[in-house]
Amino acid sequence: MAAFGAAAAGLALALGTATAAAQEDPAQTPRFDFAAGETVASGLTIPWGLAFLPDGISALVAERNSGEVLRIGTDADPVVLGTLDVVRGTSSFDERGLLGLAVSPTFQTDGWVYAYVSTAEDNRVVRFTLDSFEPEPVVTGIPVALNHNGGRLAFGPDGKLYITTGDANDTANAQDLDSLGGKILRVNPDGSVPEDNPFAGSPVYTWGNRNVQGLSWDDSGDLYFSELGQNTWDELNFGVAGGNYGWPEVEGSGGAPEFVDPLVTWTTAEASPSGAEVVGDTAYVAALRGQRLWTVPLADGEAGEPVAVLVSEIGRIRTVELGPDGHLWVTTSNGNGQDRVMRYPPVQG
Repeated sequence: MAAFGAAAAGLALALGTATAAAQEDPAQTPRFDFAAGETVASGLTIPWGLAFLPDGISALVAERNSGEVLRIGTDADPVVLGTLDVVRGTSSFDERGLLGLAVSPTFQTDGWVYAYVSTAEDNRVVRFTLDSFEPEPVVTGIPVALNHNGGRLAFGPDGKLYITTGDANDTANAQDLDSLGGKILRVNPDGSVPEDNPFAGSPVYTWGNRNVQGLSWDDSGDLYFSELGQNTWDELNFGVAGGNYGWPEVEGSGGAPEFVDPLVTWTTAEASPSGAEVVGDTAYVAALRGQRLWTVPLADGEAGEPVAVLVSEIGRIRTVELGPDGHLWVTTSNGNGQDRVMRYPPVQG
């Protein structure tokens, strides 16, 4: 399989490493006013998942350690709607708990909310209604560990549910097509396997991944996702159905034809990327250790020069989502009740 956007391996730039060919094409286009941030909710602890309700004014937030699902919005103070039973993180190195959230595209008729949760036996995706909070399993058997759990959920433009997983601290999982670890999974809303998946009868959509925590689509329906590296390179990738992204054989760009190379790499100190959101021709990538938001111009599956904003202004950034209000919403992951949900308005004119 041909590699996409082969980046220059071994070259670490302060603004990240993008493909040489792409640097001549996509240009940075400011879309949000990052000097005009507004706090939507505060006093939270590790708000991980963020998903918007169809009322256009409120969102759901998942607190990782407490298992609580809160309603937040600009019209009212946060309210706890219910709690899901999860294995909760017991230290800063324990990343289990209530992770990603997704609201059903047909929420107004079925009322389903999807969540990625850690149990004693596995990570799994469940769905529930806000009236009952009685979780129904959708996908089970995803490997679980103290960290490398993946956890992002999103419905794609094709109506399928995409699930990011980590290798669960067992690198062999990533190259094992029989394991659900170290993958992006693609399923129907009820958890069944779509007939057009790249591997017949399997939910696996991509493999050879270490720990994917962000994914989003552009207006053309192309998938982009962020991936946390080990000690050297973090990545922004172009999503290829059936693509092998090389972990653990490759971290960052390897240039081998059987692996898909990243569009952009960063050192782990600059990034540790979690959430990702594509808006127009720009990818916004949330950085934990890097404590910044990376903005990456995109064009036709290639990436231009990344530029960082919000550097050390709000701490560790976990999640980034475009809201129905046209604002860019982000969550922080600083812990100890110091976390916030912020929103940034679009640039006018």
